[in-house]
Amino acid sequence: MNFPKNETGKVLFEMQKAGVDLTVKHTVVFFHLFETQEQAQAMADHLAEVSPDIICDVHIDENPKVWALDCSITVLPLYDAIIVLEARFEKIVTQFKGHTDGWGIEA
Repeated sequence: MNFPKNETGKVLFEMQKAGVDLTVKHTVVFFHLFETQEQAQAMADHLAEVSPDIICDVHIDENPKVWALDCSITVLPLYDAIIVLEARFEKIVTQFKGHTDGWGIEA
């Protein structure tokens, strides 16, 4: 598989190189950071309403000391699908005064 030469493409390339089968569904986790627990929980509550297929986990991230929201969804980790999800999360997270912090595949 060929991937675009951007951050998402590089991550997928490295996963493929490491032996991850990108032709089967995986749980992909998108990471978001917030200053307060209330902001993180508000986004988690919003996602529970609009996208019940997304599993959210709000927790403290000790380094740096911020609140994290991990959003997991099972999908084929195709470049186009990841880009769409990244854009969707980026739009939502800013509404709750947070920011995105990357993504990964659960092992």
